[in-house]
Amino acid sequence: MKNIIGGVLAVLSAAAAFQLLGQNQQPAPPKGPALTTSEATAPAGGSANPDTKKGKAFKGKARPTGPTPRLPDGHVDLSGVWNGGGPVGDIMPGLVSGDAVEMTAEGKRIFDSRLSKDDPEANCLPTGIPRIAPYPWRIVQQGNTHVFLLFEGNIHSFRQIFLNQTKHPDDPDPTWYGHSIGKWEGDTLVVDTIGFNDKFWFDFRGHPHTEQLHTIERYTRTDYGTLEVETTIIDPGAYVKPFRLHFTATLRPNEELMEYICQENQQDAVHLQGKAGLP
Repeated sequence: MKNIIGGVLAVLSAAAAFQLLGQNQQPAPPKGPALTTSEATAPAGGSANPDTKKGKAFKGKARPTGPTPRLPDGHVDLSGVWNGGGPVGDIMPGLVSGDAVEMTAEGKRIFDSRLSKDDPEANCLPTGIPRIAPYPWRIVQQGNTHVFLLFEGNIHSFRQIFLNQTKHPDDPDPTWYGHSIGKWEGDTLVVDTIGFNDKFWFDFRGHPHTEQLHTIERYTRTDYGTLEVETTIIDPGAYVKPFRLHFTATLRPNEELMEYICQENQQDAVHLQGKAGLP
């Protein structure tokens, strides 16, 4: 009997020791030095995105080719999962030739005061317009009443564009994506939006806006795999005159949006230091 009990105790002791050894061998979370804005990346998680890294465009999958698809009513079919289409690190590469970004005194004051740690996108908040998170997004068209933009990045948020309205509310509550009315001009969907809050940034550099922001977006699907997006920025509170930005989105066929919740694995913002700038 003593031999049996002794054997059981030996096995239990060995198991406990093995478990403790395994726990001790678990890798510790990396602590490393604080990141500067030149080293920081977008929040962790989300779909793998070979087209965008550290705010710059990188060659990824080849853009699909083919004719522009159409709906039964003759309008262009914009639906699908897309990548790109807006600024990530800096709005300036998308500036339309001949336009200029000239900030007002108040806009410059805000821009100069911004710190990278305060970037709302890096803190899992919505990107607003025209900024885009470096993750895929989907366009869903619902007849002649709505177009929805579903975003994988950050808080898994969405935009709704009303095709059946012609007038904005007289005094809209300020929101991250504003109040959007869409209409077709030929093969281009034109989206007019007002009613923004002043919380989101246009890019990592911290280009600002005020609640006076008014955007006009033009979505044109030039072929099967290409979506051209031109956005006019009108904001007399932050900019001396309007300017236009142009970015291109690429279709990601046979892909689906992931359930990416930024807050579950947000490790970057606490390490960001210094003035806002390109990552």
